[in-house]
Amino acid sequence: MLLVASACAPSASQQQELPKGDGYDFFVLSLSWSPSYCAAEGSDANRQQCGTGRDHAFVVHGLWPQFESGWPEFCDSAEPERVPDATVRQMLDVMPSAGLVGHQWRKHGSCAGMSQQDYFSVVRTARNRINIPTRFARSAKRVEIEPDDVETDFIAANPTMPEDGIAVTCDGRFVREVRICMTKELEFRSCAEVNARACRMPRALMPAPGG
Repeated sequence: MLLVASACAPSASQQQELPKGDGYDFFVLSLSWSPSYCAAEGSDANRQQCGTGRDHAFVVHGLWPQFESGWPEFCDSAEPERVPDATVRQMLDVMPSAGLVGHQWRKHGSCAGMSQQDYFSVVRTARNRINIPTRFARSAKRVEIEPDDVETDFIAANPTMPEDGIAVTCDGRFVREVRICMTKELEFRSCAEVNARACRMPRALMPAPGG
């Protein structure tokens, strides 16, 4: 039986209070396997995320507004480009560097049609709705794995996730991200264009957290 790290199920009132944006069709929640990012980028990797003693596993890369074909980015917004330090600190447990938080707001959050505060609230809610399979916890070992097996594990841990609503991506020899398509209400949905960009490598490496 597949064990999963449980996510907090939102109450009905929390669902009703979810901020709604405009100017896009749906979201992609991108979860990055942090050890792959750190290994692939090497000395160029962000030290706040990849420095000594950092043992991050899956982290939020971003929550990306999407069109049914293509996506917007770097949109005009009445909100400031800079994310306040207090907001950054609130997000560091799921987005482990200030640079990542700021870049994701400017490139993607600015296109969500909502305030910074609301956008990052939705980012956290989206992350909380995902069960991460326990094999991908901070205690995970270095493995060489079929990317399709990563996808299968996520679907097993999140039974309402459609097979064409998730894509595992690779970068060189590494499993890099799991991209999950969600409605504006943060329900799982299909997304053929995103699914088509999934990794086709037979096997790829997932380095160990903190390794």
